[in-house]
Amino acid sequence: MKFVKMHGAGNDYVYIDCFRQTVEDPESLAREISDRNFGVGGDGMILIGPSKKADVKMRMFNADGSEAEMCGNGIRCVAKYAFDHGLVDRTEITIETGAGVLPLTMYPNEREHIDKVMVNMGPPRLTRADLPMVGPANEQVINMNLEVLDRSFQITCVSMGNPHCVIYVDDVANFPVKRYGYAIENHKLFPRRINVEFVEIISLNEVRQRTWERGAGETLACGTGSSAVTVAGVLTGRTRGKLLNHLTGGDLEMEWDGENDVFMTGPAVEVFSGEYIPR
Repeated sequence: MKFVKMHGAGNDYVYIDCFRQTVEDPESLAREISDRNFGVGGDGMILIGPSKKADVKMRMFNADGSEAEMCGNGIRCVAKYAFDHGLVDRTEITIETGAGVLPLTMYPNEREHIDKVMVNMGPPRLTRADLPMVGPANEQVINMNLEVLDRSFQITCVSMGNPHCVIYVDDVANFPVKRYGYAIENHKLFPRRINVEFVEIISLNEVRQRTWERGAGETLACGTGSSAVTVAGVLTGRTRGKLLNHLTGGDLEMEWDGENDVFMTGPAVEVFSGEYIPR
């Protein structure tokens, strides 16, 4: 099984080219190959294959084998792989995901390889039904109090094709992300679990973010999460629509006009390639 290890702002996945090979049991392979001690290691696995709707298709699996709808950092790396490995010959392409077809613009470097990609993440979805979340289907969740363990949080929930719960804290570097992230991910309000973003505001145009990712634990970055943070900041009046987000693994440039699509620009890096023998 040939693979490529890539990351977007430290959010790392094992990528498999399904134009040229077949994966029979992706859930089991994702658990195996994502293991950082006994596999290749990563936050999950992404399959790149043909699409009837777009230039290429991606399927994204978390490290626990569960399939997710989309990954903002992962889709940038899919675009880079498609261009650098000859699956496409244009720098503006579309990629089919579990959250729909998204357009991307790639920026080649001096070696004609891609190292930066802008993604049109599409419009945010803001109702409980979109997440999904228990409660009135058409209700939006903005600055809602949530009791978790021994604390009360104000949460704002946004779907960017996958579900996110955004929480603002004073000191994100020292916040116990694992303790509260796991509890919120598995809270009874979220029947399909949820990703959790803990955010510290630096200014109206700058934040720091740590993410507890559904099915993977804390990750170094989350592109859909950064999109949700951008939307939540505007909805709650905490930040503006043009935002520089400092994640643990790197920076993402975000933009939302308050009504339409969210745009994300960030790095895409190929680390190494190899061959893996499934156990």
